[in-house]
Amino acid sequence: MNHRPIRVALVTTLYPNAEQPHHGVFVEERLRGLVESGAIDVRVIAPVPWFFSSHPRFGSYARLAAVPRREVRYGIRIEHPRYVVIPKIGMMMVPHTLSRTIGRALARLRADGFDFDLIDAHYVYPDGVAAVMAADRFKRPVVMTARGTDINVIASMPGPWRQIRRAVDRAGALIAVSRALGDRMADTLGIGRGRIAALRNGVDLARFIPGDRTALRTRFDLSGPVWLCVGRLTESKGMHIAIDALAENADATLLLIGEGEDAGLLKAQAERRGVAERVRFVGAVAHDDLPDYFSAADVLMHAADREGMPNVLLEALACGCAIIATAVGGIPEIMDGLPAGYLMASRDAGAMIECWHQLQAAEALDERGRAARRRYAEQFGWEPTTRGQLAIFSRLTGVALDESRPGEPVSGTS
Repeated sequence: MNHRPIRVALVTTLYPNAEQPHHGVFVEERLRGLVESGAIDVRVIAPVPWFFSSHPRFGSYARLAAVPRREVRYGIRIEHPRYVVIPKIGMMMVPHTLSRTIGRALARLRADGFDFDLIDAHYVYPDGVAAVMAADRFKRPVVMTARGTDINVIASMPGPWRQIRRAVDRAGALIAVSRALGDRMADTLGIGRGRIAALRNGVDLARFIPGDRTALRTRFDLSGPVWLCVGRLTESKGMHIAIDALAENADATLLLIGEGEDAGLLKAQAERRGVAERVRFVGAVAHDDLPDYFSAADVLMHAADREGMPNVLLEALACGCAIIATAVGGIPEIMDGLPAGYLMASRDAGAMIECWHQLQAAEALDERGRAARRRYAEQFGWEPTTRGQLAIFSRLTGVALDESRPGEPVSGTS
C-alpha cells in the first residue's frame, strides 16, 4: 500500500512572522505538533493587511509592510500575501478581500505542485469565513477552528453572525479549543453540538520545563514573592486587577510581560496606587524565554474576562508556576484547585488576594508544590489534540491512518 502524508493548506491571519514573532504563536504550536507526527505535509498561507510603507514613522503599520512575502519557520514554508482592510467600515468586507487573497495563494500552491487535500482554517471570522469562500473553486473540504474572541464577541454581531452561519454550514468540520467554547459556538450559531470537536490547546513539554529558580531570580534581581502577568496590556486581560491586588499586598513584586494599548493607563494606575516601584513593565519577551520568567515567579495572575483555552496557563504550570485565574472559557477544564492553583470567585482584586492567601496557607509555593505542578502539567501535551486532528483530516480526505503506526497515514485511494 502506498504511503503518503495528508497535504494540508493552513490558512490564518494569526501566525507568527519575522516582524511579529508573538502573533498567533498558539496556532504555530499546534501545527508543529502535527508536523512532528510525520502524518502531514503542510504549507501555511498567513495573510497580513496591506500597507504602503515600511518607514518606522508609521509604527505598527510599518511592521506590517515589512513582513516578508515568504519565510520558513521550524522547517515550515509560509507565505504572507497581502489583503485590503478599509479602516472603520471594513469589517464586513474583510472576508471578501481576504478570500480573494487566499484564493490566489491556494492557486499558486497548486501551480507549484502542492495539490492540497484540505484547508485548515484558524479563527472563525474573518479567516474561516474567507477560507470557505475561497475553497469553493478548489472542491476541497475546510476544517475551521474557533479560538475565543471570534465566537465570544464577533459571532454576537448581526452582520458577522450571518456570514459565520453560512460558513459553518459549508465547513467539513468544526473545532473549538475548549468544551466551553464549543458549547458557546453551538448556542450562538444555533448548530448541533455534535458537529463540534473540542480539541484543547496543549503545551510543548520539552520547551517549557522548570529552570534554576535561584539563579533566575538572581539574574532578574528578584526577591520575596513574585507575581507575573503575561499577555496583551488590555482591560480584557485583567492586569489592572493585579495592580489593585498588589496595592493590598505589601511584599510582592509584579512583572507585566507584553505590550498593548493600555500600557500608559497601567503605569498611571501603579503610580496612583503607590506601587510603581514594585511593578515592572518587562515588555515583549521571546516565546522561548518565557520559561525563565515562569520559573522565577511564584504565581501567574490571569484575570481575563473571556478566554478560549489560554496556552499561557499550561506553559506556566509546566514550569512549576502556580495559577490564580478567573473561571472563564476553558480555564476550569484544566484547573480547579491544587496543585495547579485557584480560580477567583469574582473578577476583582479582593478575590485575587483571597486566592493568594489560600496558596500561602496551603504551603503550595515551595519546591514540592512546583514539582507537583510540573507532574500535573504533563497530561496536557499536544498528542491528544494531534490525534484528534488527524482523525478529522483522515475522515474528510479519505487518506487512511495506519493503525500499526499511530499518526502515520496510508493511502490507496488518492
